[in-house]
Order: sequence, then structure tokens, then C-alpha cells
Amino acid sequence: MSYQVLARKWRPKSFAQLVGQEHVSQALINGLDQDRVHHAFLFTGTRGVGKTTIARILAKCLNCETGVTSKPCDECSSCVDIDQGCFIDMMEIDAASRTGVDDMRELLESAHYAPSRGRYKVYIIDEVHMLSPQSFTALLKTLEEPPPHVKFVLATTDPQKIPVTILSRCLRFNLRRLLPDQIENFLQLIVESEGVETESQALVSISRAADGSMRDGLSLLDQAIAFGGGKLTVSDVENMLGLVDHAHITSMINALALGNAEALLAIVEELVAQSRDLDTVLLRLAEVLHRVTLVQCVPGYRDPERSDWDAITELGQMISVEDAQLFYQIAIKGHDELGLAPDPRTGLEMTLLRMLAFRPVSTESGSSGTGPLKVAKPAALKARLPAPAKPAAARTVTRSAGRQDEDGQREAELFSSPRSMPPVDRPQAAKTSSRADTDWMSLQGDLEISGQVRELARNVQLQSRSDDRWDFVITPSLRHLGSQNCINRLGQAISQKVGYTVAIKLIDSDSTELITADALDKHKNLQNMNEAQRAINDDPTVKALKEQLGARIVEDSIQPLQ
Repeated sequence: MSYQVLARKWRPKSFAQLVGQEHVSQALINGLDQDRVHHAFLFTGTRGVGKTTIARILAKCLNCETGVTSKPCDECSSCVDIDQGCFIDMMEIDAASRTGVDDMRELLESAHYAPSRGRYKVYIIDEVHMLSPQSFTALLKTLEEPPPHVKFVLATTDPQKIPVTILSRCLRFNLRRLLPDQIENFLQLIVESEGVETESQALVSISRAADGSMRDGLSLLDQAIAFGGGKLTVSDVENMLGLVDHAHITSMINALALGNAEALLAIVEELVAQSRDLDTVLLRLAEVLHRVTLVQCVPGYRDPERSDWDAITELGQMISVEDAQLFYQIAIKGHDELGLAPDPRTGLEMTLLRMLAFRPVSTESGSSGTGPLKVAKPAALKARLPAPAKPAAARTVTRSAGRQDEDGQREAELFSSPRSMPPVDRPQAAKTSSRADTDWMSLQGDLEISGQVRELARNVQLQSRSDDRWDFVITPSLRHLGSQNCINRLGQAISQKVGYTVAIKLIDSDSTELITADALDKHKNLQNMNEAQRAINDDPTVKALKEQLGARIVEDSIQPLQ
């Protein structure tokens, strides 16, 4: 006989064998024993928690040849056929593959005929939320007033997508995710019955990796037995799942406590060499930090679900409560951002280094730690732009009236350099035009342009100009803004403004430090933000709150006055 996978072989056949979900099984048992069986049930919950299993058990209870009972005999032909999935009066429908209204009408038409063998016709519709709106409409009337010999059992992982008219006509049960110890106990029963040599900690790892799903746990157990050649060891399970063992996490916390960035990177390199699952490292670290915080805040705390509390207590003595909270928060946030990183290793390394970078400086005497990682503060935007020249050598932006206005003076002070825009005389034919053609910063703001053309104008620097052509430079990263259509439209707008025809040429710049309208605005916004932060920090009331009540400023909440 061919091998039968554990998930099928050990599927519960009665309410007594069901793992967890006592709130559901007790309600169904009482209803069956008191002959108060609803005509429609809805079972909701994540994958592998027992929705279809309970539906089959209910079908057996209704059609057992001994009578309607909460304890089917499991020996009569009806019970055997239901367990094997070949009972003619039990129809299992996958709504994901039969979403059409014609399929539903065909199904409902057969519901009016009496059962062929059993006492009831039981329709089990899995993933019912996948039905089309028309199918739900067709189902609604029959679901509200079904024939007396019909029972509906609906199952779904997403009840939010089911119309409220359907929900109101069903007896709804929300199945809970299974706890790790519930899965572990059931797996222990299986390996003992199957005669599999097992290390108990291996089952703990599998039950946690199952993530609340018994079916996932059984599948992982099947895989682990095959991986280990008929036996289960902790090392084999960890290698199969790519888990990070406790020794790595302990070393990681020790390196964090000492502020040792080199040790952290060495641990990551070792994990990569062992092909560990880097996506789970931060979750594993957060889990341990949570337990560390428990023993720090509640000395003597013990959870019977775990047995390694002595090791956790030792870790709690290595770091402070504040550090544990900080590392936990950064670990959780860093895991959420792993998908945005270039690769998992980069995301993991940056998150671990962030823990050191944001760790407060320790002021305790005799501390064995090396303190937080020293990192340079981010430079202001103006540091990325050309450095201001000395006032005597500053080149000002000339105006047609031959004087500087306030904006021109600010531009001269902030951005004067050998790369600044050279003064160019206007063509003779354009002497009657507006003064704006001598100042690109002012001119671009007055142009009749919008959308991508506006973005192009705001992100280019005027390099040179002649009677009929203006040359602009742009950073390669923004070159996509300069399509030929946008360049032509910008040239037309400039020509219309200055009073003579201008052709535009766009040149890729070797430097990313261009003087553009967009850079000016960003610099001004940064200055405003710095002034706002300085005003808040220097405010006497804020200082008093910080000194007397230990208050702190949430930096992200500071906004300049508009």
C-alpha cells in the first residue's frame, strides 16, 4: 500500500480527537445531543486549524447508521465512506474553482432531491468567499429556507468578503490558531505511535514553525523525518528550517551589550555561511528580548511553555531594561523593512548596526561596554552643494535694473562658486523683454508650464546661453525628466517669456551638486525645520518639562510654522 502522509493519516475522526477548538466542538456536541442542529454553519479561521475536519465530523454525526449522535461509531459504511471522502450524500465543493452562477444553480437544484444513502445531504463549501456575487445571490434563498434533509457547512479564511445576508443566515464559529504546546503534544503522540526516535526540542522547533496550523505542523514533521533519515534531531530540524539557534542569539545580544559592531557582522557572516533563514533572525532576537524583559521587570517569572529561563536570566544581566526595549523595537521595525532592503543580509546588518547607533551613551562608572557605535551626523543639504565663497569673491546674480534684490543676495551668499551661473548679456533683439531672462531662478518660476515640464525646469542648472541656445545640465538620475517633448515645451515657454526664440540643450552633469530651484527649496525647508527644532528645544516651558518630569520631544512631530 502506498505511503499515506501524516496530515491525512492522523486527521481527527471525532470531536474527542480534535486538538483545540473546544468552544466549537462543545457547542456542536450539545446541539447534536439535544437535537438542535442548525441548517447552516460557517467555520472561519486561518489555514490548517480544522475547518474541513470539523465539517466531516459533523457529516458523520448526522449520517451515522446508529442515528444522529455526537459520537459516531466510525465502523458503519456511512462513517467509513465519509472518512474516505466518497460518501455520495456529502458534497465537498471548492468555491475557488467553481465560482460561476451556473455551477451554483446546478448544485442547488440537486439539493431538492432526497439523500441516496444517508439521513442528510451535507454540502461543504470550502473558501466560500471566492464565490461570485451572482453565486451568492443564487445561494441566498436556498440557504434561508433549505429542504429539511439538507445541511450547509461553509468554510473560509476571509469572512470579511462574505455578504452580510449570507452571514446572518449561518451559525458562525471562529476557529482559533493553535498554540505551540497544543501542536507539540499532538506531534509527540504521533512520533511515539510511529516509533520515530526524537529529540524533544526538535518538536518544539517544528511546532513553533507551524505558526498556529496543525496541518503545517504535520507537513513539517513529515519533511523532518525524511530529512533526518527516520529520526528527529534538533540540528537536522534547524538546518531544514533554516532556524537560528540560541547560541547565535546569545552571541548577538552579548555583542550588542559590548557595542561590538565587528562581532555582530561576524555573526551575520556565519549565519550566511550556514544558509540560515535571515528573515527570521530579527523575529528570533525580538522573541528572546521579550523574554529578557519579562525576567528583568518581573524577577522570578517563569512560563511553563519554556525550560531555558536560566539562560534568559543571564542575558538579562548583560543589558539594561532600556537597551532591551530599544533593541526589541528596532528589531520589530527592521523586520518589517527587510522587504525594502537590497537583500536580507543588508537589511539585517543595517538593523543590528542601528541598534548600536541609537543606543544611549552609558554614564555608569565601571561599565564594561564600549558605548554606542559612533556615527557621523548627517550633513545638511548645503554641505552637498558648492561651498560658499568668501564675501569679497562672491559673484552676485545681476538684475536688469543693475541692483541686487533680497533673493539675489541670498542666492549669492549660499551658492556663489566657480560653477555659478555666469552673467550673460541679453541679445540685442531682446532688450525690450522682461528682466526675468537674466535670472534663471526667477524665470523658471514665471513660466507657463506644469507637470513634468515644471519638474524638469526645477531640477536643471543653466550652464551657458547664446543668442539662440541655452544649455542646461541635469544629474543623470533625473535624466528621465528630459524627454524630447518636455525639452521642446520648455524651450517654447522660455521663448514666449523672453521675447525671442530659444533652443534648449540638456547635458548630463558629472556632479550631483547642482544649483537648482528644487535644491534651493529643499535647503530652505531644512533651515526652517532646524529653526523650529531649535525654538522648541530652547523654549523655557519645554526645558522645565524635560527636567522636572523627564519628558522627551518626539522629533518627528515638530513642524515649522506655515
